Amino acid sequence: MGAGEFKARCLAILDAVERTGKSVVVTKRGKPVARVVPIEKPKKKGAPLAGSVLYEGDIVSPLTEPWEAR
Repeated sequence: MGAGEFKARCLAILDAVERTGKSVVVTKRGKPVARVVPIEKPKKKGAPLAGSVLYEGDIVSPLTEPWEAR
């Protein structure tokens, strides 16, 4: 596809690449200069942060133990 056509229809071409999964080669004066390819969609494996949070209880209330500030 020529660069001028790509420029004129860019958003529609991007939608088509996403929908079909096929790449598009863009040419300038008949020579290939770029390729638009669909990205790989990430595989969902449950919750990515599952098990990464540690609950320590109430961290806002005043301490019941005496302490010294230095």
